[in-house]
Amino acid sequence: MAKETKKLIANNKKAFHDYFIEDKYEAGISLAGTEVKSLRMGKCSIKESFVSIDKGEVIIHNMHISPYEKGNIFNKDPLRPRKLLLHKYEINKIAGQIAQKGYTLVPLSVYFSGSLVKVEIGLAKGKKLYDKRQDIAKKDMRREAERKFKVQNL
Repeated sequence: MAKETKKLIANNKKAFHDYFIEDKYEAGISLAGTEVKSLRMGKCSIKESFVSIDKGEVIIHNMHISPYEKGNIFNKDPLRPRKLLLHKYEINKIAGQIAQKGYTLVPLSVYFSGSLVKVEIGLAKGKKLYDKRQDIAKKDMRREAERKFKVQNL
């Protein structure tokens, strides 16, 4: 069996800054043909997008896929809600965890897995301001330590 390649299309770095990611799920996404062609060219943004569960379906909102230049009448609305494809037991598990106070679903990345477009969504809990400051301080300390290590090894 050939090794599956993952080609990253879009990444949501802000999600890791604003949330504690508790659990990650890989979901397929329901797309039109011109949207896939646009994704192949890397024209996608998930910065302001969010995920919700409506009537047993997982839907991603505000995911911007730029219209395909040669798609003319077949192009869809760039910000339309798109259905995410997960197993029923996964949806039920996620819905139960979201029912707890403070949990939400955020898209983390969009990528090609072989020829299929996948979305990695994370079950997340919001960070407080002091948590964000703590993360920034840790990152600065790690960066400083790497800089000193690099200077010593030259």
